[in-house]
Amino acid sequence: MSKPKVIVTRKWPAEVEAKLKALYDVQLNEKDIPMTADELKVALQTADALLPTVTDPITADILNVEGKRAKIIGNFGVGYNNIDINAAKAQGLIVTNTPEVLTDCTADIAMLLLLMSARRASEGDRLVRNRQWKGWCPTHMLGQKVTGKTLGLIGFGRISQAMARKAHHGFGMKILFCDPYPPAQDIIDDLQAVRYETVEELLTEANFVSLHCPGGDATRHLINEERLKLMRPSAHLINTARGDVVDSKALIKALKEGWIAGAGLDVFEGEPNIDPGFLDLDNVALLPHLGSATEETRIGMGNRVLENIAAFFAGTEPRDRVV
Repeated sequence: MSKPKVIVTRKWPAEVEAKLKALYDVQLNEKDIPMTADELKVALQTADALLPTVTDPITADILNVEGKRAKIIGNFGVGYNNIDINAAKAQGLIVTNTPEVLTDCTADIAMLLLLMSARRASEGDRLVRNRQWKGWCPTHMLGQKVTGKTLGLIGFGRISQAMARKAHHGFGMKILFCDPYPPAQDIIDDLQAVRYETVEELLTEANFVSLHCPGGDATRHLINEERLKLMRPSAHLINTARGDVVDSKALIKALKEGWIAGAGLDVFEGEPNIDPGFLDLDNVALLPHLGSATEETRIGMGNRVLENIAAFFAGTEPRDRVV
């Protein structure tokens, strides 16, 4: 019996690629160059499973290609707004993601960015590297204390809850959250968290605001000029969710004009093409989408994709099916 044909769009951890080679007739992307739309169409026509990443735009045009062989798309990532879900559903394609395995590492990056922004770490690093530091003095590069402050979380899923645990139990922070689908009461009680009905209310109360909502049309520019003006002048905005949740032009204006004190960003609109306005600002910490970038997590993500497609090929329901 021939092995199912699987096409992987980007380079994956070697350990996971070795498993793919053993289990499937697999086409790997050894050069790690993103596939074009036409190449993705051919992949759907020639493979039984397509395994893209969150940076591969799987559009309706790609999904509607004639003569599809693929029946499942195993996305490498917890987010799947890179895939036109409505088109996939209309075409009868199964789509899976990789939740849970990247929760703590992404929450770690959110806390890292919060601390970097509050304590002006990126600015300080540049000062030292550029040999501009003149020595300690009582008023030099004063930032904001983190311990005991108020953290507002927009979205309160797994990653947000993990950040809340680190912030509350580790830094004694007060937790506020806004989510139309709150978790079980015991989770809220453990964090002594307070639920807010609207984003606007939360923004006015928090010293730090961290975004943990999915991307897509429903949340595009959720943080816009109007909402940024509701934040405190001493507040900081952290985004490890999706770049399009924040209006980049509005955030740059807010940082330049002092509506808020700072920001920490791991994701960007149109990444990797970052708005150059961010590069001239001292009060923003910038990371290159490192949320899940640990060896353990990326291997775990790959293994989760393998688990999902193995279930599909065995005729059972994939654990992480989203459509």
